[in-house]
This record gives sequence, structure tokens and C-alpha cells, in this order.
Amino acid sequence: MTELSRYERDLKNAGLRITQPRRIILQILEQSGDHPDATEIFQRAAKMDARISLATVYRTMKVLEETGAVERHAFQGGPARFEQADREHHDHLIDIETGAVVEFTSPRIEELQRTIAEELGYEIVDHRLELYGRKIR
Repeated sequence: MTELSRYERDLKNAGLRITQPRRIILQILEQSGDHPDATEIFQRAAKMDARISLATVYRTMKVLEETGAVERHAFQGGPARFEQADREHHDHLIDIETGAVVEFTSPRIEELQRTIAEELGYEIVDHRLELYGRKIR
């Protein structure tokens, strides 16, 4: 099942109709390789269909977050951003000058986190790592 059809299923299960504006929002989410905020989703959608409202974007994103289809990230100092859920685990480096979000994975960091948790008598069940930095010039 594609992400687009999963999004549609989740919206239908939540009682929302799959309207053309919502289809466009879902298409944008499926095709985005970045972490857009609601305003960016709205701007991209409005280029495809001027009838789309910001309220529709907010409502759609809220439902998709509640169903677990998208993850909401509230990166420090910025608007909430969204990305597809059910992706392989990764962490984020946020450029504090541009707002760019860089995804990365590091087996060394994952192992260090497990080791620290075990030393403290814990098992990690979930975590989120966000690094904030600026490009070295």
C-alpha cells in the first residue's frame, strides 16, 4: 500500500471526505523530501489549486498526526514541521541560520544511547535526537 493510499484511508477512518484539496495536500506530503510546515504545504498546494485554504491544511495535518501517518516536529524556535511516519529511524540536524533540516543516522550514536540507558538501568523504548548548528565556513 502506498503512503498516499494510507493517508486517504486514515482520513476516511477519521470521518473526513477525500476532497480534491485534500488529495493535493496528500500528494505534496508523499512527494516532499523535506520537512514542510503547514504554511509551506499550503503555499505548495495553492499553486496547484487556489481553492485550498490554510484551515484545510491544518485540519488535514492534525488528523494525519493523530492517526500516526505523519510525525510532527517542533524544532526549537520554528514552526511545527511534518514528515512521513513509518520511516526508518533517523535523527535531525537543524541549521540555525537557514532552518534547513538534515536527516542522518549514526550506529555509533545509537549504540552509545543504548549503553548509557543500560548503565542507568533503563531500556530505550523511544527517543528523538535533534542537533542545532551552523555551517562551518
